[in-house]
Amino acid sequence: MPEAGRPDVPVPVAAPGEDPDWLPPEINTGVAHPARVYDYLLGGKDNYAADRVLGESIIKAMPSTVLAARANRAFLGRAVRYLAGQAGIRQFLDIGTGIPTAGNTHEVAQAATPQARVVYVDNDPIVMAHARALMDSDPAGVTAFIQADLRDPAKILASPALRATLDLGQPVALMLIAILHFLADQDNAREIVAELLGALPSGSFLAVTHSTADFSPGEITGVAEATRQAGVRYTPRSQAEVAAFFDGLDLLEPGVVPVMAWRPDGPAPENPRAAYIYAALARKP
Repeated sequence: MPEAGRPDVPVPVAAPGEDPDWLPPEINTGVAHPARVYDYLLGGKDNYAADRVLGESIIKAMPSTVLAARANRAFLGRAVRYLAGQAGIRQFLDIGTGIPTAGNTHEVAQAATPQARVVYVDNDPIVMAHARALMDSDPAGVTAFIQADLRDPAKILASPALRATLDLGQPVALMLIAILHFLADQDNAREIVAELLGALPSGSFLAVTHSTADFSPGEITGVAEATRQAGVRYTPRSQAEVAAFFDGLDLLEPGVVPVMAWRPDGPAPENPRAAYIYAALARKP
């Protein structure tokens, strides 16, 4: 975890030729943002006081929070390795990418397939600032960045950067990792996912991780209250509700399962329900 007592402003990151003290003017450092809270939970340094306060409130409500964040990140690596290495996927659309850290989607994909092309999408300007400065694509592949909100799939799909990077006539892996639980029911989350998938051809994939109250309702209630007080939407969903995002798709084994139980690299975990997250991967027929 980050050290206590650090300055409230993280080290600015600038692309080559830019002022190293520059930060995007849209950043509101007084309000927690999920991407920066996640960075804090993973031990990163690109977060602010409001993000750390919410992170600690979540940890207090759910002591396994750091374990869950790491398990979620590990799933991303396993899923991308499968997609790039075994499923033959060469294109990735990663929405809600978060602040760059080790094992980003393009790093994992391009390690298996240097030609992999990745578009990252996030609505936090600091994520985009860091991404553009720190994410170096393999010369054989391409990495692009879009500042947009998952709640506006039409804007994402119409983005010139997306159209210049991905061929939507060829299969794409849609990565929605730890992002859908920030959409409330009134945001029409299932319709958003369906719209994104509708733009992708047969042979594309959907990867999802999603918070749930199925394993420990009391702790998740505490998390929901902490996020509500911080002004962050948070909607954990049941296994059946998470499975509904995959309607019409071919779920890969082992289906919608606790994230630690989805094709672990080593022996099966003794308690896969210790991380209160579901994970699944499915193919569009």
